[in-house]
Amino acid sequence: MTVERLFVDPLTIVVDERELDDLKRRIDATRWPPPASGKPWEQGTDLIYLQELCRYWADDFDWRVQERELNGFNHFRVEVDGVRIHFIHERARAGEGIPLILTHGWPSNFVEYLPLVPLLTDPAAHGIDGPAFDLVIPSLPGYGFSERPSRPVTYRDVARLWHQLMRGLGYETLRRRR
Repeated sequence: MTVERLFVDPLTIVVDERELDDLKRRIDATRWPPPASGKPWEQGTDLIYLQELCRYWADDFDWRVQERELNGFNHFRVEVDGVRIHFIHERARAGEGIPLILTHGWPSNFVEYLPLVPLLTDPAAHGIDGPAFDLVIPSLPGYGFSERPSRPVTYRDVARLWHQLMRGLGYETLRRRR
């Protein structure tokens, strides 16, 4: 079976300053409810905790530092079966890597896998005796930097998308290791 290669667009993460300013304005304009009766967390999120968290996001969180860290990875976007998907593609640092897709669930995101990238793409540099991997770390449709699809997407649809993504990136068959 011949597999058509996908047209992949590189992606650099840059959030417009106006978006960040708007987020700060909306956080600052939040109308907080009165605290719940009872002990904190017994009837939902603790109000003081939530206010402190929002204050951190509005005043202390440095998005530009996060952008620089995220952009230290190879980000791409590609259309697969009519769905625009974001993914990270990091190849093994030495030799031919074993293809491995790391997919998050809900409500998670691709960022949780980033600490694994150096360990899996260059295990020897970290004192690990094992194979190296070519990693593909996509964002679920509608999450992260993947676009929201115009149709409902089930876990079976996601499995098909990931299968098409991997094949379109040139991972047509799995190598058998001896």
